[in-house]
Amino acid sequence: MFTPFLLGAGSGLSLIVAIGAQNAFVLRQGIQRRHVLPVVLICGLTDALLEFVGVAGIGFVVARAPLVLDVVLWGGVLFLLGYAVTAARRAMRPAAMVTGAGESRSLRRTVLACLAITYLNPHVYLDTMVLMGSIGNAQGDPGRWWFVAGGAAASLAWFFALGYGARALTPLFANPRAWRILDAGVAIVMLIIAGRLVHEFFTG
Repeated sequence: MFTPFLLGAGSGLSLIVAIGAQNAFVLRQGIQRRHVLPVVLICGLTDALLEFVGVAGIGFVVARAPLVLDVVLWGGVLFLLGYAVTAARRAMRPAAMVTGAGESRSLRRTVLACLAITYLNPHVYLDTMVLMGSIGNAQGDPGRWWFVAGGAAASLAWFFALGYGARALTPLFANPRAWRILDAGVAIVMLIIAGRLVHEFFTG
């Protein structure tokens, strides 16, 4: 059963190791050293949960419910645009962006922001539930559950590495200019992702 486990890990990493809203959020929290554990747990365990649901056979519901995905898509677009504006404003205030200073988001606000970034993205459901679910179900029993285990392990490992590994960048981000560049990059990434979602909606 080691092969389905490795297949799940490889498939999961191929979907999450990319520049995106979720990874950018985790990276920023890691650099700031604020609420890193709950953030990485939310991201990693959400992937594991949705992969399990997809392999359990519920992924076909998402694939056959375009209205649900449309609602999620437009909610995600609005959230990403709002987050882009927030990041752009931070980029224009370098004096407030020294590591450990500036905006101090509470645990509650951080968790809510993380949940929004995670769940208001239709690709999360398409990737983890539909795509991973389809690949996992092709492994049969008990291989598909080893596939889920591999995907879950890969997600948790990635987000823990990203969140806690970001601390190595702390000396670099003691410079306000580095925060300006990071937040400007985050704003651009958010706008690109929002634009892609809108484009996919109209092009089908």
